[in-house]
Formats: sequence, C-alpha cells, structure tokens
Amino acid sequence: MLWLRIALFLRIDVMRVQPLSSPPAAQADTLRHDWQREEVQALFDKPFNDLIFDAQCVHRQFFDANEVQKSTLLSIKTGGCPEDCGYCSQSAKFETGLSASKLLEVETVLAKARDAKQAGATRYCMGAAWRNPKDRDMDALCAMVEGVKELGMESCMTLGMLSDEQTEQLATAGLDYYNHNIDTSEEYYATVVTTRTFQDRLDTLARVREAGIHVCSGGIVGMGEGESDRVGMLMALANLPAHPESVPINMLMPIDGTPLGGSEQIDMIDFVRTVAAARIMMPRSVVRLSAGREHMSEEGQALCFLAGANSIFVGDQLLTTKNPEADKDARLFARLGLEPMAAAPRQTGAPHAAGD
Repeated sequence: MLWLRIALFLRIDVMRVQPLSSPPAAQADTLRHDWQREEVQALFDKPFNDLIFDAQCVHRQFFDANEVQKSTLLSIKTGGCPEDCGYCSQSAKFETGLSASKLLEVETVLAKARDAKQAGATRYCMGAAWRNPKDRDMDALCAMVEGVKELGMESCMTLGMLSDEQTEQLATAGLDYYNHNIDTSEEYYATVVTTRTFQDRLDTLARVREAGIHVCSGGIVGMGEGESDRVGMLMALANLPAHPESVPINMLMPIDGTPLGGSEQIDMIDFVRTVAAARIMMPRSVVRLSAGREHMSEEGQALCFLAGANSIFVGDQLLTTKNPEADKDARLFARLGLEPMAAAPRQTGAPHAAGD
C-alpha cells in the first residue's frame, strides 16, 4: 500500500539522521554534583563533532543560543600582590615592569562603569591585586558596588580571600557576583601557586556562597597542565555543592617575567573541548570565554560559542593584558548573528537556580 511505503520511507529517513550521541544532561532537568573522573575524561575523548553537538543541545535547553553576555573588567588596584601565581603580571615577586598603584577613587570607578554601560556591558567586574582586602578599604569597595547597582548593572568583584565580616559587608552592599578562580586541578595547583592552597580557594567560595553572593569561578588552561588536569579542574567546579553561576574559561596570556611567560599556547581544539565539557557539566551556568581572545581567530571564537560559551569581556584591556577592541567584537557579533544578553539572563529551559 502506498501509505505504508511512504511511512516506511519516512521512518528510514528519520532513523538515518538520528545523532550518534544523545546527551543525558540535556534530557533531564537536574544538575549533577557527583561527576567521576572517568565520565569527564569520556567527554574529552568523544569525537569532536559529537561533543560539540551534545554541548549545543545542552546550551539550547537553558539559554538562547544566539545571546552572549557582555561584561567589562576594570583593575581597581593594580600590582604589588604578595601572591606568587605563576601566570600573573601583578605579583610583587616577579619582574614584569608593572608598577603598583593604590586603590582607585570611587568616582573614578563609577565613571568607568558608566562608560562600560554606554558601550553595551551589562555586568561590571572590579579586580584588585590583593591576597585579601584590608578592612580600611571596605567602605570604598562597598560604595563601588552600590554605585554600580544604581546604574542598573550587575556587579562583580575579585579581591582575593575574604574574612566572614568582609563577605557580609559586600553582601549587604548588594554585590551580585564574587570571582575567585580555582585556576587548575588540585593535583597541578602547587605547580602554579605556592602562597595559598587549593583548599583556601574552596573555602573562599564556600564563604561567598553562604553569604548569598553568586559565585564566579573557573580556571586557566595552557599553563603546561595535561588534559587530566583540565578534567580535574572541571570536575572540582561541577562537584561543588552548587555550580558557579559564572564559569570563566581563560586561555593563558603568557607574560614576560612570570614563571609561565614561556608557555606554549594551547591547541585551539583542546581549548574548545574544555569549553564544551564545561557547558555539559554545568548546564545552567554562564560560561565565559575570558582571557586569551586576543590570540584567538574569529573562527576559534565562533567554535567556542558553538560549544556553549555565552559571555565575554568587552573593552581593550583585561586588568593588565590586551583584549579585542570593541569594534572588532561588534563585527564578530554581526557576522555570527549574536545579540547582547540582557542583565538578567533569559533562558529557554528551567529558571536559573544554583545547585538544584
């Protein structure tokens, strides 16, 4: 019968285009915090096309696939940091030619925030080169947060480790996000930093979370680590009691005078795999394509967006390193059909909820 032949033909055609891979994370409205190393390694081992397909499926469940958040990062206190993070130009322990400066005045910071908003940024991030802030600076820091909030922007700070009292002060001021990257895997961490421990990082994240501030935490790849360390880094983030609401994936920007200044750039395909795995493991988190875009081709950045990255820093500088100019980003957005994300992320799946 003709109708049966047509039905069989259509059934065969549908079967022919079924994907080879079906991402379990995209099929359930649950967030996992029990990832095992072999499971994460299996993501990295997938054929590239399957991995990107899975990541894009997850991404579309929770976010608009063509929206990317624009954030701006300002160094509010540069240089002179007592830490020895091997990638950082701001460490007082390394000769990088960078001079230390004092904390910027509140109005200077807010004037730059107004400029950032005018340029299309919806989140304003403020970073200080400290091991931890001094109590005498807290009033100024809180005033910065309050001023950014009055502009209608999301506020974010990265100030190093915090005491309980300092964390509560920032929470009371209305701080939306606190950035504190774990940098790499626990196993590789001491190769990069010796002045604080991996557990110190986790303790700060827990303190921030308990105060009701959203967590921004990710890492840096291309520091000489192996793939197993990238696996370990993502596993540590995804297995936190609550996933970070924002996960920056940085490509190392080698800086002369730092221990990692001579590092070889990570292969772009390996970088994209890291972004895709982060998207699958932390499906409701905003995944930021962070430092290193200056060294990426437009095609490489496009692959990162396809893999689930949906946030970037805009502006020609990230703390002390270069970033693509605004008009260059605007042209890339136009070519890819991307739109800026609103201050409150619009998601196509379940509402954003930390850790559920």
